[in-house]
Amino acid sequence: QTYRSPETIPQAHLPARYHSDRLYGTAILYLLTDDPDSFSALHKLPTDEVYHFYLGDPVELLQLAPDGTSEHIILGQDILDGQRVQHMVPRGVWQGSRLVPGGRWALLGTTMAPGYDDADYIGGERDALIRQYPHEADLITLLTRLDS
Repeated sequence: QTYRSPETIPQAHLPARYHSDRLYGTAILYLLTDDPDSFSALHKLPTDEVYHFYLGDPVELLQLAPDGTSEHIILGQDILDGQRVQHMVPRGVWQGSRLVPGGRWALLGTTMAPGYDDADYIGGERDALIRQYPHEADLITLLTRLDS
């Protein structure tokens, strides 16, 4: 985590989906590498999350919406080819990311307001997600941990 707001929003002033006070905002940096265990596992959050692509090779971001649809976003610097340097994942959408095959590394960041709290993180369970999104079974398998 590279930024944590010094101020908090009292829970009473937040939507009901938040069960405690939250920081005004947070930001992180993270590095993906070509190590097979280097990926952001499928998860969902109660807050919109803005992704920022900084350096390196393209990253595939999978989004699984509550209505059963999915979307593949490519984060990268080649904006003329449709890659995005910034992308917002709506709250309540399953999300996971990995390097596009053949890539070696990528430096990314995310920003959230209200800020991230570990209590908000809901990790994706492989079998349940495959049942709900069978058309994405291969990528769900790659973006979930064995213990999920």
